[in-house]
Amino acid sequence: MKLTVIGCAGSFPAPDTPCSAYLVEAGGYRLLIDFGTGSLGELQKHLDPHLVDAVIVTHLHADHFFDACAYAVMRRYAPEAPGHPVPMYGPTGVGERIVAAYGGQGELCHPSLRDVYDFRELAPGSFELGPLSVTVDRVAHPVETYGVRVEHAGSSLAYTSDSGPCQALETLGAHCDVLLAEASYVEGRENPKDVHLTGKEAGEYATKTGAGRLLLTHLVEPWNSRESTLAEAKAAYTGPVDVVRPGQVFEF
Repeated sequence: MKLTVIGCAGSFPAPDTPCSAYLVEAGGYRLLIDFGTGSLGELQKHLDPHLVDAVIVTHLHADHFFDACAYAVMRRYAPEAPGHPVPMYGPTGVGERIVAAYGGQGELCHPSLRDVYDFRELAPGSFELGPLSVTVDRVAHPVETYGVRVEHAGSSLAYTSDSGPCQALETLGAHCDVLLAEASYVEGRENPKDVHLTGKEAGEYATKTGAGRLLLTHLVEPWNSRESTLAEAKAAYTGPVDVVRPGQVFEF
């Protein structure tokens, strides 16, 4: 599998970093996981966006789906736009939420956006997307949120999405090649419960799951130090660990 980091900023874009979006490619299939604020621009550096085969939105906070609205404009009005909707997987009410963010029912043509997206609601379990095996489960976040595991030909990627510590992270990450874990919080502060992980907690999950590699993401850079987050993770996990940047590519 090939993972391209499209966006990785937490909560809001940084000056040079869009919000969460990750392109997973395997067997000729292209899956975009999350479509956060500003990510459509970065995506165009790596792929014609019309070639995306499916989108998974892990939860309905703006920093994980907002550019699905911009993509709706691109896909609807491009002179050579595909003539079929792209499957869009997300939590309960994903279609209504994206339509509302796009501008409600004011569009004269296909106000439901179903000319652009084939909305499909997630539930804990496994399903196939082309050659990919996908497993999702609820994680600990204030809104309905799914962690994701993607497998292909013996390779595996686990993505925490936004989550506090929970059992689902261990299950989804078990013996994965790559654990893509958010690390929004820093140890030593009074962090709210069941919202985000610290770098230390991400490292602990990488150790518990036997992950081959840990990639830290979703840092809120004005409030976090990349160096301290990396140090926290390395204190809890002895394998290879990186804090990701947009445009980075990992193959496994």
